[in-house]
Amino acid sequence: MNQRGATKLKDRDKRKVIFDVFFREKPAMMLVELKNASSDVYASVLAKQIDCTYSHVVKILQEMQKADLIHFKKEGRLKLLELTKKGKDIACNIENIRTLL
Repeated sequence: MNQRGATKLKDRDKRKVIFDVFFREKPAMMLVELKNASSDVYASVLAKQIDCTYSHVVKILQEMQKADLIHFKKEGRLKLLELTKKGKDIACNIENIRTLL
């Protein structure tokens, strides 16, 4: 890797660190993943997408539901995840901040 590539990598690492200072990584990425989903999302799928345990994802989702960021839509035995208007707005802002860093 050349000097320029190493510098870019260091800059990217610095941006990730500062982003993580402002936001807890997993919850922020959950909102962004839900916003960008092209199909139905379940908690188990979301856990795989963000490399997190299912139980941790469910715990975070319950907190997000209490904060009116997501709601669960039951389809038979399955629970689909959907962002609320507030959740979509926050996910958009998280993405915007991440690109600014």
